[in-house]
Amino acid sequence: MDLSLSESELGFANEARRWLSANLGDVPRFADLAEEIEWGRHWQARMAADRWVGIYWPRAYGGRGASPVQVALFNMEYARAGAPQPVNRVGINLAGPTLLAHGTEAQKRRWLPSILDASEIWCQLFSEPDAGSDLASLRTRAEPATDAEGNPGWLLTGQKVWTSYATFARWGICLARTDPDAPRHKGISVLIIDMKAEGVTSRPLPEMNDRSHVDFNEVFFDEVVVPRDHLVGELNQGWAISTGSLAHERGMMWLSNAATLEQQIDAIRELARE
Repeated sequence: MDLSLSESELGFANEARRWLSANLGDVPRFADLAEEIEWGRHWQARMAADRWVGIYWPRAYGGRGASPVQVALFNMEYARAGAPQPVNRVGINLAGPTLLAHGTEAQKRRWLPSILDASEIWCQLFSEPDAGSDLASLRTRAEPATDAEGNPGWLLTGQKVWTSYATFARWGICLARTDPDAPRHKGISVLIIDMKAEGVTSRPLPEMNDRSHVDFNEVFFDEVVVPRDHLVGELNQGWAISTGSLAHERGMMWLSNAATLEQQIDAIRELARE
């Protein structure tokens, strides 16, 4: 079995290396998280303009249709260039693929472009105080309701925790119980939540050193109105949808983290030499 890279794969890696060298420049030191997020938005927008974000997405939706080998090669070049992780990685690796697999065409056209260029940051609203690794025990509920104009939808009530980027996010991909009488793994749906909607409260959780971290936020929903067209996939099929989404996210994280760890090991070696 020949495991060597093909000429086209080597050419792809060289193209990525040249682009990063020409566009990245020096990554500044940031005074605070807000400054880092703002810089990250501009950087991701520049990448998206040349289709270097979500490269495994179909070309019709802004990607390159890249193969797994190309994704791995790009992540290696990205890490070796010293580039920071994309600021909208929850959107790229979780929300976007979920919409691609289960969203309507209108949902794809509405949200995918702003995921790629980071004009709208996304967060993941899965874990709860009493439902971390056991998502089937989640208690956040979405009850059928109508909005002020009489349009059908849901009222969302509950709490999420450990939500990355919640205080900066415009949208969140949420698991909520839409049929409380169904078995644990049934009656769960995937909803897109407007993080600026009335009734949504996001609050950073401080670390032991009194600093807030991007990965530590809690989110509260107090009868938040969710439009009916924010349902992703079939009603009450959220468990199956989220299982596929998380499997995809883990695969993308492995490819990315492997390259990032290589970069960190090199930095440790350099520190040891110094």
